Amino acid sequence: MSNHKKITLSQLEQYLSKAAWILKGPVDAADFKVYIFPLLFFKRISDVYDEEYNTALAESGGDKEYAEAAEFHRFIIPAGCHWNDVRQKTVNIGKALQHAFREIEKANPNLLYGIFGDAPWTNKDKLPDSLLTNLIEHFSQYNLSNDFVDPDILGQSYEYLIKQFADLTNKKAGEFYTPRSVVHLIGLIVDATEGESIYDPACGTGGMLLECIEHLRQAGKDYRTLKMYGQEKNLTTSTIARINMFLHGIEDFQIVRGDTLRNPAFTVDDNLQQFDCVIANPPFSLKEWGEEIWVNDAWGRNIAGVPPKGNADMAWVQHMIKSMKPGTGRMAVVLPHGALFRKGAEGRIRQQLIEQDLLEAVIGLGPNIFYGTTLAACVLVFRQSKAAKRKKKVLFIDAADQVRTGRAQNFLEPEHVDRIYTWYTDGKDVVNNARMVPLAEIAEKDYNLNIPLYIEKEVKDNLPTMQEALAQLETAAADAWKAEDRFKKLLKEFELI
Repeated sequence: MSNHKKITLSQLEQYLSKAAWILKGPVDAADFKVYIFPLLFFKRISDVYDEEYNTALAESGGDKEYAEAAEFHRFIIPAGCHWNDVRQKTVNIGKALQHAFREIEKANPNLLYGIFGDAPWTNKDKLPDSLLTNLIEHFSQYNLSNDFVDPDILGQSYEYLIKQFADLTNKKAGEFYTPRSVVHLIGLIVDATEGESIYDPACGTGGMLLECIEHLRQAGKDYRTLKMYGQEKNLTTSTIARINMFLHGIEDFQIVRGDTLRNPAFTVDDNLQQFDCVIANPPFSLKEWGEEIWVNDAWGRNIAGVPPKGNADMAWVQHMIKSMKPGTGRMAVVLPHGALFRKGAEGRIRQQLIEQDLLEAVIGLGPNIFYGTTLAACVLVFRQSKAAKRKKKVLFIDAADQVRTGRAQNFLEPEHVDRIYTWYTDGKDVVNNARMVPLAEIAEKDYNLNIPLYIEKEVKDNLPTMQEALAQLETAAADAWKAEDRFKKLLKEFELI
């Protein structure tokens, strides 16, 4: 057993991509995740169960009853509900899967309640027995126990799959997937340390929470000391987040399905629970978000005022500020640029938060790096207790030029992230890109945080490049005329015109 080779990341990525390919046709690309993630998790826990069983069996000299005892298993798998039981079925496979899922959830209520989601496994128009047989046989080709696959490799392959779905379903993907580079930047900024609590009130598939774990892992620190909390409104996405945590080998976490703005899940007595690090990429400019209950919010989140009915951006910001621990609390939130300068209720809220000296930095990101929107976004960083040299000031960073331009999308590369993070930590003025601004100047500009008000671009340096661009355009036009002439000559030769 110990001589086998571990499965590589690229093998796992291909394995998961092939599973999506099997579903292609009867199942819409946007729904692949509803089926693939529960199957992957089912296969993983079945294989780990067998591994635990065999270890206990060997320890006890072959005592089967001993090996089945619950204390030797991370999760209980009831009789008849193992992967191999379903694999033996030739008819009504969807029904067998659904039964196994429900029974496993019931047997592990504290950890696995509702984790397999509510996909229509018994819909034979979508999932005929032949297709499910192919899918189960495909998943059966690898053993996904700890002996054969490291949890972090399994977790990375899972992240890869989430990204693949984001690529396939571009429009909807922004709801549950934040580009890894943006997540990495936020992980660097909040800089989680051992033993801290991390909270994401709009956690999607859990990528930001996992980034804080990765941040500690990279530093060689004990990431298992982190306590993770997340809330997510979408059922499928919240179950994916929980599976994602388990597949990364994370045990100390709570992810709750629910509407954070209307019904926050994490409370202590009559107050919101507070955390060391609060991070989120909430849905941009959410409408109908529950403004009516915020007028007299039970949790006192309207610390700077009630946001407008048609836009929840400042509701998320205030909820997150209220969720920061006194002293250590810091937060980073991704928002659309409009949140920096919209007037009315949002302008008044902005003013209050700035006057309370909670805002530490405004970081403008480049356009078209998020899925499903070409809008440029920004990251706002808040701290309960700012460093002495940053008090009564806000650091503005214009990182709009920190992108690699792609055909359909732009990319924030590792070198861009490192540069932005350096500007953030240094807190020094950088021509065209960064400036530390006193609160008095922001007050003069009516608490408008629009970045160009504070960082002026030096245009004169760009004139030669504009002339070069014009010359290139003229050359390209001349080439196009020549190409058209050649094309016409060819058509004449072949007597097509």
